[in-house]
Amino acid sequence: MTVARPAWIDRARDAIAAADRGYFETFAPPPEGGRRSSVMILFGPSEGGGEDVVLTERAHTLRTQPGDISFPGGKREPSDASDAAAALRETQEEVGIDPATIDVVAELPDIYLSPRQFVVTPVLGWWREPSPLDTVDPIEVHRAVRAPLADLLDPAARFTVSHPSGYRGPGFEFDGLFVWGFTAGLLSAVLDFGGLTVPWDRSVERPLPDRYRPGGSQDALTRTATEGRA
Repeated sequence: MTVARPAWIDRARDAIAAADRGYFETFAPPPEGGRRSSVMILFGPSEGGGEDVVLTERAHTLRTQPGDISFPGGKREPSDASDAAAALRETQEEVGIDPATIDVVAELPDIYLSPRQFVVTPVLGWWREPSPLDTVDPIEVHRAVRAPLADLLDPAARFTVSHPSGYRGPGFEFDGLFVWGFTAGLLSAVLDFGGLTVPWDRSVERPLPDRYRPGGSQDALTRTATEGRA
């Protein structure tokens, strides 16, 4: 069954395009650029009503970011016609979602992760024909979930993550998943621009769990923020 995308997603797209300050400008790539990759911020209709977002828990055996919570995505390959095409391919490879069931709403402004010199293009998508998620690449993905926005927007599920570097950023918790850094920042920004965010107590801080302390792109964003780009 095809489900029309909600108006707030287009509102988020338009607000991000019109914005000249904020999260996306803070982490804009330098003129020299870097290695290109894409992530898919994929929303779809939730079984319980409203919408959900696809999140993955990275395999715990990976050399970088083991166990981190992320959006589907990865490096752009020469065969990819665009950044959006790379995000669609990676989403299919990682969690088995047919690209033909996804509407690409927009390629959002690039984000630079300086320690690894990655230029990441967030791709905003609407899953108009949802189906069960499959973890088709266990080398990359430990599990995949569809997290209802109603649960993520609950003020009780939101907090400020504190990092030993001095970084402070938004955090979410859902079904045992601790969402922070790059993924939480992107998700929070899109929900803010879409006008969905419910007021939450930003003074509630939770330390970054020890299992996320090693380096990786999530940690890279905290280091980017503390190197003077925030």
